[in-house]
Amino acid sequence: MELNLKNPIVFFDIESTGLDIAKDRIVEICAVKIMPDGREEVKTRRINPTIPISPEAQAVHGISDEDVKDCPVFKQIAKSLANWMEGCDIGGYNSIKFDIPLLAEEFLRAEVDFDFRKRKLVDVQNIFHKMEQRTLSAAYKFYCQKDLENAHSAEADTIATYEVLKAQLDKYPETLKNDIGFLADFSLKSRNLDYAGRIVLNDKDIPIINFGKHKGRAVETVLKEEPSYYAWIMQGDFTLDTKKVLTEIKIKMLQR
Repeated sequence: MELNLKNPIVFFDIESTGLDIAKDRIVEICAVKIMPDGREEVKTRRINPTIPISPEAQAVHGISDEDVKDCPVFKQIAKSLANWMEGCDIGGYNSIKFDIPLLAEEFLRAEVDFDFRKRKLVDVQNIFHKMEQRTLSAAYKFYCQKDLENAHSAEADTIATYEVLKAQLDKYPETLKNDIGFLADFSLKSRNLDYAGRIVLNDKDIPIINFGKHKGRAVETVLKEEPSYYAWIMQGDFTLDTKKVLTEIKIKMLQR
């Protein structure tokens, strides 16, 4: 089933130096933009991460430091990539947990304003796990009856993700609506305010801390009772996005 699109949607996949969102960097990104009329545009780019690729990551995606040493750094492509993705909804596989947070960090480092929270986010893995509980390779085999060749190359994974979503719509017509807004809501697993899930909304839509000694407590209460907590976060090894969200909450408090 072809996607019923009101806006263009960009499916993307990232290969990285490792799995730490705060510290690691992108080494390859592939994005497929699908227009409402069905036209597709594919962009694949390798990137010099400026830090070493971990042996564990290289074992997965096969990209070495030597392979990317002459490639552009992310800041050189950030603005054009953001412009190309502007106005698009976003799709991916495990994207809400990893790819989107990592790309958001890269945009913040490059000082490019791209807010994923203004987009509808469809995570094909979350749909798959709610329906079948599998990996991307198994999902591709299950839904598309194909073996995923070149798994863990950004382009192969991105195109497979797009094909899996279309096949999911065919398989579950009574459960899934061919509507990006519905699919974004269906694939959402958490109520994170920051991509790392350090700050979340409770059932009353109040921001609460989701880790450490203050887990479960309202952010505003913590900031009022322990003003040094803000400085600890800002100086600590947290993502730029987490720091940005906490700062926005603090500013709203001060403006009241």
